[in-house]
Amino acid sequence: MLSWARNSTIYRINRRMHTEKQLFDAIARKAREKFEDIGEVQVRALAEFAVKFAYDNKALDDAAFAETSTRSGMRGGRSRRAIAQKLSQKGVASSTVAAAIAEADDFHAAIILARKRAFGPFRKGALDEKRKAKEFSTFARAGFSFDIGRRIFEMSLDEAEEALDAGRHL
Repeated sequence: MLSWARNSTIYRINRRMHTEKQLFDAIARKAREKFEDIGEVQVRALAEFAVKFAYDNKALDDAAFAETSTRSGMRGGRSRRAIAQKLSQKGVASSTVAAAIAEADDFHAAIILARKRAFGPFRKGALDEKRKAKEFSTFARAGFSFDIGRRIFEMSLDEAEEALDAGRHL
C-alpha cells in the first residue's frame, strides 16, 4: 500500500501542483476506492505518508503554490479578494495566503479584466446607464472596489494601455 501511495503521489505531483490538503484528500479518496477493506486509520496513514513523501522530496510547497496562483490570478484579471478565497478553499493557511497576495495589484488586475470584457476604456460601443451598471456590477462580483471601477471608467485607452505595459512584470 505504501508503494501505491508513493507512486500515486508522484503521478499527481507530476501532473500539476497541489496543496497539502488537495494531495491528502486525493490520496485518501483513491485509497478508499482502490482497497476494498481499508479502514479510516489506514486511509489517514496512507494520505499522511503521501504528504510526507512529497514534502521530503520538495514536491509540495503551499507557499510556492500560493505565489504561483496569485501571479496567475492577477494575469487573469482576478482581485486579491477572489484569489485569497480560492486559495483558502484549496486549504492554504491564511498566513500563507496573506503573504502571497501582499504584493498583488488590484488596479492592474482590474485593467486586465476590463480589457478581457471590453469594459471602460476598451469599450467598443456607446455607454448607456444599463451597460454602465452591468460593467460596475461585473467589477464588484470580481471582488474589486467601487473606487477601482470608477478609476478605470475615467481612464482613456492610452492611459489603460500604458498602465498595462507598466504592470507586465506580474
